[in-house]
Amino acid sequence: MQFIEALKLKSKLFFLFLLITMGLVTVGVMGTMNINAMKKNMDALYFGSLVPVTELNDVMHTYTSSLSRTVYKSSRHEISPSSIASEIENALFNVNVKWKSYVSHYKREDELQYVDYASLEIESANSYFRLILKAALDGKDLSSISINQLEKRVEHVASVVQKLITYEVSVAQYERKNFLNKYDSTVNQLGVALFIIIIAILMISWHVFTSIQQDHTRLEVAAKKLKRINKKLENVSYTDSLTSLHNRRYFNLVYEKELKQAKRDKSYITFMMLDIDYFKQYNDTYGHLQGDVALKAVAKVLKETLKRPNDYIFRLGGEEFGVLLTKTDESNSANLARDICNSLRAREIEHKNSQVNDFLTISIGVVCCVADEALADEILISRADEMLYEAKKSGRDMYVITSNVSQAQTQIVDEISA
Repeated sequence: MQFIEALKLKSKLFFLFLLITMGLVTVGVMGTMNINAMKKNMDALYFGSLVPVTELNDVMHTYTSSLSRTVYKSSRHEISPSSIASEIENALFNVNVKWKSYVSHYKREDELQYVDYASLEIESANSYFRLILKAALDGKDLSSISINQLEKRVEHVASVVQKLITYEVSVAQYERKNFLNKYDSTVNQLGVALFIIIIAILMISWHVFTSIQQDHTRLEVAAKKLKRINKKLENVSYTDSLTSLHNRRYFNLVYEKELKQAKRDKSYITFMMLDIDYFKQYNDTYGHLQGDVALKAVAKVLKETLKRPNDYIFRLGGEEFGVLLTKTDESNSANLARDICNSLRAREIEHKNSQVNDFLTISIGVVCCVADEALADEILISRADEMLYEAKKSGRDMYVITSNVSQAQTQIVDEISA
């Protein structure tokens, strides 16, 4: 019987070995495909990085073609003053738009000084053309315009822009060359790593396969012990590892217990649902590591604001937090929600892609009521979620509070006016 049991286990292990091997091969194939896709994306990025070049070309073409041609025509009285003014205004507007777009792109330290210089030269050239524009609007004779001076100005600003074009192209080519070198190196390293891993797994699996029979009993004992340890760990793992707040599992336990107690005492119970405003954009802008720092900062604000022993703070998941208060009336609950909003905003954690503030903010949905037996178990959560939705819909960076747990009747409090 022991031999049969061992044979069954060997068969299972052999199947697992084949499955792992196939999985590694699949990972290798997928890794190669993904790296090839990454290479294509880099090529697309390479051409995308030439977008600034097209913008600079547009700027240079506007000076050398549109503006120059207009001034030539005006000096020969080939177009009316109104047409001259319109064409110069449109051309200068196009230059400003394209130049601002170019300047808004990422610039290296060694490039900034020359970009500043180019901005001054472009502004100088624009001032020259604005003088011609003013003369046209004033009805002055433009035949006296010095064509030689015009050509010198246009040639100078074009040469300034051309240097930027040459620089942008060379940087793009340099970055692509570096990537291709790293790409080839990564492909080789991946192949070697996968080969070593497969060989290592083959050797380890074979060793385990040959010794499984004598280790079978010991493995069962260890598995039972591990199961008991895991059970103990499961019972005590109620803390969120990132923020050190209570987690969702502990919330489920505390919520049920405190709600029952509040019903027995017919006392106030408050639940807040909090959500960081535009947190996805924050992660996209500053990265997930900085996003974790922001989550810790929010947790710290909550801990500093809610200090009573019966104030429970939870991280419910992602950027969503929960607060459960007992024996706290509606006025004090509103004050605490307002303090949370103000305290987080006062930390001035930069969030330049937020649509409500330059700094990180939070929206809060609050429900506060006197508990009784008629209060449904999930109504506080659902109503708080509705209030959070109202806060977001009303502009965020605020709290919305209600004491009504049966109808959609809310009181909106904007933090700016509070």
